[in-house]
Amino acid sequence: MIYLQVFLSFLQIGLFSFGGGYAALPLIQNQTVYTHNWLTMTEFADIVTISQMTPGPIAINAATFTGMRLAGLWGAAAATLGCVLPSTIICIILAKLYYKYREMSIMKGIMNGLRPAVVAMIASAGLSIMIQALYPNRGISFTAENLDFIAITIFIATLLVLRIFKLNQITVMAAAGILGGAAYLLIH
Repeated sequence: MIYLQVFLSFLQIGLFSFGGGYAALPLIQNQTVYTHNWLTMTEFADIVTISQMTPGPIAINAATFTGMRLAGLWGAAAATLGCVLPSTIICIILAKLYYKYREMSIMKGIMNGLRPAVVAMIASAGLSIMIQALYPNRGISFTAENLDFIAITIFIATLLVLRIFKLNQITVMAAAGILGGAAYLLIH
């Protein structure tokens, strides 16, 4: 019975969590902490932390960890399946519709209209991350004296290395992480 409850709860979360994994967190919290009392607020915070540290989408990781905590391996499978099933079905339906109607002028217009929106959303997320990295004390004004000079130096050096030497991006990211970690350890 717990497997069905976990599946249905995470099916509901997967069905109504528009906007990605972080948008699903309040729904997961509501289902697991308040509605079913499966987790305490501390356990939920621990699951969110673990979900962010592990590879993969945060909502799916949170579903898997919650299911595992509640009902073992089969609970994890039920929660994960419930979380991904709605988006999988929607993606399959949209893909079939797209392939069927992709040559229609209205479909081409929709796709051409979506491209700038997608670019803007990605740019917005990148800008938010960049501001958070360069100005770690967000409660303070955005002035040059509040700028994290280690982060800006590594950012500019990384851009130059990628542009001039055309190295592998993952290698450069790893090197920047190691360099940043070492710099912060030496200064603090």
